[in-house]
Amino acid sequence: MSEALATRPAEDSFGLFRRLRGWLGNPWGRPRFLVLVAWGYVVWSIAPVVIAIQFSFNDSRSLSVWHGFTTKWYTSTDPNIDSVFHSAELRGALAQSMKLAGLDVLIATPIGLFLALGLARWRGRGSGASNFLMLFPLVTPEIVMGVSLLLLFSHLLTIVPFGTIAQVLGHVTFSISYVVVILRGRLFSIGRSYEEAAADLGAAPATALSRVLLPLLLPAIVASAAIVFAISIDDFVISQWLSSGANSTTVPMEIYAATRATPQPSTDGIATVIMVITLLSVVAGVLVYRFFTRGESGRGSAVNDVAGFGI
Repeated sequence: MSEALATRPAEDSFGLFRRLRGWLGNPWGRPRFLVLVAWGYVVWSIAPVVIAIQFSFNDSRSLSVWHGFTTKWYTSTDPNIDSVFHSAELRGALAQSMKLAGLDVLIATPIGLFLALGLARWRGRGSGASNFLMLFPLVTPEIVMGVSLLLLFSHLLTIVPFGTIAQVLGHVTFSISYVVVILRGRLFSIGRSYEEAAADLGAAPATALSRVLLPLLLPAIVASAAIVFAISIDDFVISQWLSSGANSTTVPMEIYAATRATPQPSTDGIATVIMVITLLSVVAGVLVYRFFTRGESGRGSAVNDVAGFGI
């Protein structure tokens, strides 16, 4: 009797462990472990950002002790407070970041569009190597690219002045690859049937490109522009290497300089502003992409669709 009672807890523990293992490893059940991992990653990645945003509204200069809510680090006109919207350095850095990101979008997006069209339709000798070289900036460490561009502009292309022009060229250099990757994915999903249908209906190649292919590529163009804007406005390494002083300082450069000295809540404030701008650009790109791609699964034949474009 006593031996049976002694072995019963061990059997109960083994049975509980077996049921727990079956509950976690059930292939037909809900992915409980994956959900925990996903939420753990989300909390781990977002918590520092939330803390930084919180202390940008702190009523004191402390970045570790909360003293109440205030917006003075954003809107104060006190000369002793470097508020985000009244500090000449912070406003200048924000304007420079916006300028670089806007010019990058205007230059890199059309270049990437035509490169994507050429690489997707090119089937001759050297096409494979060209496609590989186009993806090379994506795998090149940014510090290597920054140093390479610095040496290029300081020793070979000396006519390019450091500052805004050099920074724009540097941003365009690494942004084009993102545009090409996004647009090529869209091109492969579209296929060549629409172009062939336009040609069957008598459209010239330029007409098929402007009135059929470009409208179909518009969602990917908008998405790639949003990605380029978000990447460019957050760039630090290339902007730092190609800057020419205070007039070409960007927000990431300003944040880096502030954190190496005595950081203030206004530093968290300008970081919050740039993060909100980045999120809004990405969200806008996603919404536009979904708007233009709605109902694509119910498309009819390619000839009927192209006829709807007025070919």
